[in-house]
Amino acid sequence: MVPNPNMQEVVITRIFDFPVELVWKAWTNPSLVMKWWGPTHYTSPLCEIDFREGGKFLFCMRAPDSHGGQESYTAGIYKKIKPMERIEFNQYMSDQDGNYLDPEQAGLPSDFPVNIEFVIEFFERGTQTELRITEYGWMQHSEMLKYAIIGMNQSLDKLTEAIEPMY
Repeated sequence: MVPNPNMQEVVITRIFDFPVELVWKAWTNPSLVMKWWGPTHYTSPLCEIDFREGGKFLFCMRAPDSHGGQESYTAGIYKKIKPMERIEFNQYMSDQDGNYLDPEQAGLPSDFPVNIEFVIEFFERGTQTELRITEYGWMQHSEMLKYAIIGMNQSLDKLTEAIEPMY
């Protein structure tokens, strides 16, 4: 398969001062995901996870009142799960029931991907965990790509705050 020259993969790597079991739990436990999903000042009032290969997830992200307070939903299917090592899934914009929603119908720019493939990798580094997130499906030079990278990094900052008290 010839790669599309207009597409770009995104790789975000982060080292956490927590064991891999705790970082894994932050990605797989709905009550924990709700504490960190979304950029700074956004909240996650809903998270449903059927954590098995072929299982579906539904996440809600609510903007702060200063940004309109609107809710947006994403859903996807878990494709591969290797406990404490790897999660593969796709993600797409959805309605509140998890049904596919065209990104433009959701008010997003035309260069927002209709489907993003994720590979989340967990590497044990002694008492630390290296997390590598790879996203496939972004258009090169997309304005939304810049916001997605910023948003994921802010979410990972919140993940640290969410699991710190558990350590």
